[in-house]
Amino acid sequence: MNDLLPFIIAGITSGSIYGLTAMGLVLSYKTSGIFNFAHGAIAAAAAYLFYTLNVEHGIAWPVAALVCVAIGGPLLGLALEFFARLLAEVPPARKVVGTVGLLLAIQGLISVIYGGDLRSTPQFLPTSRFSIGGTQVEYSQLIVVLLSTGAAVGLYLFFRSTRLGVAMRGVVDDPTLLALDATNPVRVRRAAWLISASFAAASGILIAPTLGLEPLLLTLLVVQAFGAAAIGSFSSLPLTFVGGLAVGLLSSLSTKFVLGKSGLSGLPPSIPFLVLFVVLLVMPKGRLVQAGVRARAAVRERSALPRPARLAIGAGGALALLAVPQLVGAKLPVFTNGATFVLIFLSLSLLVWTSGQVSLCHAAFAGVGAAAFGQLTTQLHVPWALALVLAGVVTVPVGAIVAIPAIRLSGLYLALATFGFGILVQRVGYPSSLLYGSGGTRAVPRPGISWLSSDTGFYYVVLAVAALACLLVWAVYHSRLGLLLRGLADSPLALSTMGTTINVTRVLVFCLSAFLAGVAGGLFGAAVGNIGGFGFGPFESLTWLTVLAVAGTSQFGAAFVAAGLLAVAPAYYPSGWNEYQTLAFGVIALIVALQLPQRYDLRGRVARAARGSAQRREASPLRARPALEGVQV
Repeated sequence: MNDLLPFIIAGITSGSIYGLTAMGLVLSYKTSGIFNFAHGAIAAAAAYLFYTLNVEHGIAWPVAALVCVAIGGPLLGLALEFFARLLAEVPPARKVVGTVGLLLAIQGLISVIYGGDLRSTPQFLPTSRFSIGGTQVEYSQLIVVLLSTGAAVGLYLFFRSTRLGVAMRGVVDDPTLLALDATNPVRVRRAAWLISASFAAASGILIAPTLGLEPLLLTLLVVQAFGAAAIGSFSSLPLTFVGGLAVGLLSSLSTKFVLGKSGLSGLPPSIPFLVLFVVLLVMPKGRLVQAGVRARAAVRERSALPRPARLAIGAGGALALLAVPQLVGAKLPVFTNGATFVLIFLSLSLLVWTSGQVSLCHAAFAGVGAAAFGQLTTQLHVPWALALVLAGVVTVPVGAIVAIPAIRLSGLYLALATFGFGILVQRVGYPSSLLYGSGGTRAVPRPGISWLSSDTGFYYVVLAVAALACLLVWAVYHSRLGLLLRGLADSPLALSTMGTTINVTRVLVFCLSAFLAGVAGGLFGAAVGNIGGFGFGPFESLTWLTVLAVAGTSQFGAAFVAAGLLAVAPAYYPSGWNEYQTLAFGVIALIVALQLPQRYDLRGRVARAARGSAQRREASPLRARPALEGVQV
């Protein structure tokens, strides 16, 4: 037992912070129906602000912490509550995009101000020690546990004994009924967001001395709380805090048991996501009702252009793509990368816009395809073209595995399950010998024909594959399967009442999407000569979905626009602008998700005002008195 005690103490310390983070996340979700993927970004912002005040300006840590938690947290909470009200009226996929866009915007802003380098943060709490069972424990660890536990108990008592707390429990169940009780639901939600943001700020400050200051690392703190939130069924705050302690203990104890086993080194940090994935699969479906969900129309493809104009634009774009090698010179590899991304966004668009599913593990599909293509070509010596097809085929079972939670989950819970699966693949799958092994990379060749292996020849190879992918997606879109996919996005219930097995439809679309992403992964590897899992992490999946939302909902046009925005446009940015890319994508994605152009369409407002004015004139009493017409005053 004494051997386990250090791991238990470390697990309780980290788990209490996970529980504190998860409670804030669940609180905002319960009261607004918006699952805030940017919760960790708030923690990161608070941690950086605390570092600036305490370390750089020498302000005493209690004062700096008070400013961050009691002032900075509530201010962010007010802004988040406003965004949440706007996001409440958009489809589920756009809710995910909106909060992910906010995550990217905050992370990008932190990177612009502070840079992306890791900064060590001194421990501001007392570091003296005392002994428990022969194990040395720092007072800082005890204080962290006491603060987190005190916040959990205080929040529980607040919910049970105060009018506002009781109102928070009821606002999601029936805000209209709550309003009849003379309680303003908006005020209740605002208070919940204030508490949620303050909890996130406190979590970031407490964990920064352990993790250090790094924008991405702290931003993704929220995903450590996903497992705890799942244990609490995304609704129970006490169970959520207990879930945080359980996740922390499991992660810490697993560290002891994987020592010396290199193939399992990624298991301890993956425990929260393994818990999340398992809980979502085994939890009764009745407990996974999404908070605040109302019926929304599916996202449909819209085009204001007539068919001949669209055909002309497509033909002109095809000619321009064929002429790229003669026009761009040394930047040709950038356009090759962009053509590969067309496959990624075609597959993601088919999944998200056409069928209404949400995937946050698309980068994992590409990573598996890249590893499979490298093994097929370099170790098994399969012909290049056949190996590329087989790389997509190998990825199909992975898509089928991801489709398992899609059979019983939708919206937010499907997004969380796929995100957890992507992290598991990154931390456990990529280091294994099946994918990239301990070396972390695999050699990937280009076609054996000398001209096709040149930059120009390979560009045309990738362009030809992208064209075939477009034909495949077009054929699917206009087939019976495409009709079923659009029906799945509009109303799964209506589709099932017509005798269609919607589970088979879900599995098919995930498999097809994984196939295209796997082929794209092989092309990514062949373009650079070797490939590793570092380019196919979960954060890439978040970014891809965000960029696709920025590009629009057109099945084909959005894929080309998104590929241009992500892969080609940065090569033409002025010097120094690349560091603003993440910030820009986040802000634009937030605008698109909130549908601000539709909400604040000035032309529409003017037209409606004109129509209303005409109607009022028609209804005016003077219009009902013909004798007065023509009389000059």
